[in-house]
Amino acid sequence: MSSSFRSLASAASLLAVVPSALAGFSAASHKNIAVYWGQNSFGQGSGPNIQQNLAHYCENTDVTIIPLAFMNGISPPITNFASAGDKCSTFPDNPNLLQCPEIEQDIKTCQTKHGKTIVLSLGGATYTQGGWSSTSEAEKAAQSVWDMFGPVPSGSKVDRPFGSAVVDGFDFDFESTTNNLPSFGAKLRNLMDSAGGKKFYLTAAPQCVFPDAAVGSVLDAVAFDFVMIQFYNNWCGVSNFQPGSAAQNAFNFDVWDKWARGSKNPEVKALLGIPANTGAGAGYTDGEKLKAAIAYSKKFSSFGGVMMWDMSQLYANSGFLEQIVADLA
Repeated sequence: MSSSFRSLASAASLLAVVPSALAGFSAASHKNIAVYWGQNSFGQGSGPNIQQNLAHYCENTDVTIIPLAFMNGISPPITNFASAGDKCSTFPDNPNLLQCPEIEQDIKTCQTKHGKTIVLSLGGATYTQGGWSSTSEAEKAAQSVWDMFGPVPSGSKVDRPFGSAVVDGFDFDFESTTNNLPSFGAKLRNLMDSAGGKKFYLTAAPQCVFPDAAVGSVLDAVAFDFVMIQFYNNWCGVSNFQPGSAAQNAFNFDVWDKWARGSKNPEVKALLGIPANTGAGAGYTDGEKLKAAIAYSKKFSSFGGVMMWDMSQLYANSGFLEQIVADLA
């Protein structure tokens, strides 16, 4: 066997066991697809559309990013994964913090077998703690979150909901005022960047109204890798996109593109966030109008793909994911 042939064979064998580099988030791609998992918002308690375990959805090659929803309390820690929490237990000293061995194993499967980017979403609509009273308290909270979900701290006895699994980053989905959030975000960013060994991502899910009332301050203060903007439940959503019009009076992806290029990370990617079904949020849009909105958004350099809420809604809406994939092509 020639050396060149051996090299080709070696490369082929690696491709057979290593997930595609495009299976997770790619800053060079405009075809990223993020779908939130964990809240079972379609609400089916049994039957074909009940929320399945995380690894089930990771088998889908079209989905590249899965934010886990939610860590809806930080100080003290609270996690909620709807029906997926039925297979979890609680920690003795943290009764609202779930210990989830199935999710632990699923995260590892999603990352190593399927190459998915798995981030933990912080906040959500039920977050009511309001942040922290000082910079030092916010930084302490960031360290705590990192110890619980980042690389396993040496010699630490910290409660880790996902055991030895390490998430790929954190998503800020705070939807109400959170005091000292920039300090929290800056500390978490520093911990991620100094960890070494792998790339960690910091993301956010602002509403399309600019600036976002809840996370606008941290978006301007800290470098984010991608943002998944909620273009629904608001007047600036995708449902108000005007096909054929170069100037959009309501839909404001152009505003977010301008923010992205002037942000702490001018290479940050902006994902078009949409409801995955009629019951997933106000302003559900599909068909030719959605296709036109995606085509319009793709013209901006910051465009990085589509985000959907949520997985249970998406899987109950036959053909919708296939439409998104085709529209992004």
